[in-house]
Order: sequence, then structure tokens, then C-alpha cells
Amino acid sequence: MTQRSIIRGVGGYLPERILTNAELALTVDTSDEWIQQRVGIKERHIAAEGQFTSDLAVEAARKAMGAANVTPADIDIIIVATTTPDYTFPAAATLVQMKLGMHHGMALDIQAVCSGFVYAVATADSYLKNGLGTRALVIGAETFSRLLDWTDRTTCVLFGDGAGAVVMDLATDAEIAAGRGLLASALRSDGHHWDKLYVDGGPSSTGTTGHVHMQGPEVFRHAVGKITDVVYSALEKGGATVDDLDWFVPHQANRRIIDGAGNKLGLPPEKVVVTVDLHANTSAASVPLALSVAVADGRIKQGDLVMLEAMGGGFTWGASLIRW
Repeated sequence: MTQRSIIRGVGGYLPERILTNAELALTVDTSDEWIQQRVGIKERHIAAEGQFTSDLAVEAARKAMGAANVTPADIDIIIVATTTPDYTFPAAATLVQMKLGMHHGMALDIQAVCSGFVYAVATADSYLKNGLGTRALVIGAETFSRLLDWTDRTTCVLFGDGAGAVVMDLATDAEIAAGRGLLASALRSDGHHWDKLYVDGGPSSTGTTGHVHMQGPEVFRHAVGKITDVVYSALEKGGATVDDLDWFVPHQANRRIIDGAGNKLGLPPEKVVVTVDLHANTSAASVPLALSVAVADGRIKQGDLVMLEAMGGGFTWGASLIRW
């Protein structure tokens, strides 16, 4: 019998503090006009002192569970996609598990940087279909602001903090018959490009957290081609075409990359969900944050064909095709 996972609920959370372009222009040589023209970002949210990645994850998780009408007792898999865990170990997912009051199930982190949420969705899909659990809480959460050199205008203007989450379980026979659920995923990586977007620290190398470094033009050059590669792969696996898509929910890294990918795919702008202007690049949190906005405002509705896509440091990149 065919098995397919399905998303039951979505939630997003952004920290209260908003950092505008105008505020950044007071500390680094930049301007609101320059940032908006170059990357399409107006503001970003910054986690409060003492507010950790797991805290953001829990807020988004509770909203997703509320939307799915489930409680922590109904969850037996927690996957947190993050590159900014609270600690080197334990996994942020175990701290989410604790803060939700759970003593059962399994919890783990996935580190694929900005592609992490798409990787995590594919992982949860596989776990559910292979009987390793019955209901998964999949979260992308980041406090990326803590990896930034706030004197480096090439990186500090690009990133922010936030979290997004979904609840997944197996689709019913009726839902499968209606074509709903996760239809296909495509995941890729190529470590030869590691130094184009990386953090110059880590437990094994420097014993420090380090700061983000990026070769912006190189990342842009690779991004559009790699994004379209996995999108076409997921469409082929799912037996669909670009014309069939109702919504494209890309990683919210840079408005120019989003527009470039949409143009190369031949997607009209009205089918592309864009939220980067309001929260900047939140790494693994950006796709579920954009998804939560589009679901909450009624754009994405039952029966729609939705493509999730992301690319991040590594390089890693991936896409998931979902019939909502």
C-alpha cells in the first residue's frame, strides 16, 4: 500500500525586537536604500538576551501543534534544523523536547545550514514511512545574529533570527487518493564549495563560535542554477511540471536570488512567496516562516501544489513537492 506523509499544521515565530536598516546604518557604512536595492530586506528580528534557539523553536512548535490540533503527547519525533544550537551538545531538539514536557519519542538536530528545513522534512517523511514514529514535529530555528560580525556590512545586513515549524504524520487512504501529501524530495550537496559561505570557528578547529564569511557574488552565481536543478528533479519525481505549481516557497535569502530562480523557472511573481523583506535570511527557519505566512493569510490552501526550496552553506540544496 502506498504511504505518504502530510503536513497537518504550520507555525512561525519571530522575536520581538526589530532591527531596521536605518538602525544598522548608524553603526556600519550602509543605507536603507542600498540594502533594499541589493537584497530586498527592510528589517530583521533579533533574539533577546537569554532567548535561545530552542526557545524560538518551542514558540513555533506550539503554534504548529495548535494548527494541527495535537499536543506534545501526540508527537514522537522531533527534528530541529539549525546551525545555531543552544550548545555544541545536547541537540537543540532534546531541549525542545524537555521544554514541551515530553519524556517519550526521539529528538535530533539536522545541520544543513539554510537547507536544513527541507532536509528535515525529507528525513521526517522517511522516518514516518518506515515506522520509526507516528507523528513528527519538524522545526527550523536560528539565532543567526550570534554568528555575525556586526562591523562587517557584507554579512550583518543579511541575517536575522526566527523559527518555523510543521507537524507531519501519514496521510489517510482518502488523502492519498486525492493526491495530497509530500510527493517528492530532491537533496544535494557539494562540499568543494564550503569556503564560499562558512563560519570561521568550531569546536574541533578553533574552539570558538566564529563569524559568518561569504563570497557573495560566488554564492549568487551558484544559487540560481542549483535551485532550479533540484526543483526540476522534485517535479520529475512527483510527475508534475512547473506549470502545475500553485506556489513556490523558496529560501528567503536574497530578493535577487528569489527573483532570479523564479524567472529561470518561468514562474509568474504572483506564485512566489516572498517574506525576506520582513525577517531577512533566517537560515533554516526561512522556508517554514514563509510557509506559515502564506498558510495563515489563505494563499496556500488544500489541494494546492507547493514547492519548497532552499540552498545553504556547504553547499547544500534541496526541494520538496507537496500537494497541500
